[in-house]
Amino acid sequence: MTPTHTSGRVAIPSLPTVLDAFNIAPAAEARGLLLDCLRSLRWAERIAAHRPYPTVEALLAASDEAAYDLTSADLSEALAAETLPLLPEGAYSPAHMAMDAAHAAYEARFGHAFVICLDGLPADEALDHVLAGIRSRLTNDPEEERVVAAEELRRVARGRLVSSLRGAGL
Repeated sequence: MTPTHTSGRVAIPSLPTVLDAFNIAPAAEARGLLLDCLRSLRWAERIAAHRPYPTVEALLAASDEAAYDLTSADLSEALAAETLPLLPEGAYSPAHMAMDAAHAAYEARFGHAFVICLDGLPADEALDHVLAGIRSRLTNDPEEERVVAAEELRRVARGRLVSSLRGAGL
């Protein structure tokens, strides 16, 4: 029997992607990666439980959906683990004092760290953006601020998830 040829092309198996590795990772490992993105166990478990994801976009959509569904307790858990964004290297001392004072006022008013997504923002604009954000959001009532903080957490988690996948070679 002679072998049949199919147009002279050789089938080359595709290499696994970072998404493939995430999809097949043990649940505990996937949850660990996710918890580095957002410190909500319910959020991480939900995303890990719905694997495999056919595309990165599907994973990010699931991340967004799970973030929108955070309960008040889940949100409190995630906010408790957040820290203030780092100032750019070389920021002058008065900037640190202004940031510390604004953050202290924010924490005193709302009981959790100020969260703001800085994705896509040039480093030299970060300080002004954070300070303006804190000052502006200090005028929110506590319920309104929880909604804003939840949205910022969702954006931060999404950015961290993308960075984690990129860092792993995506």
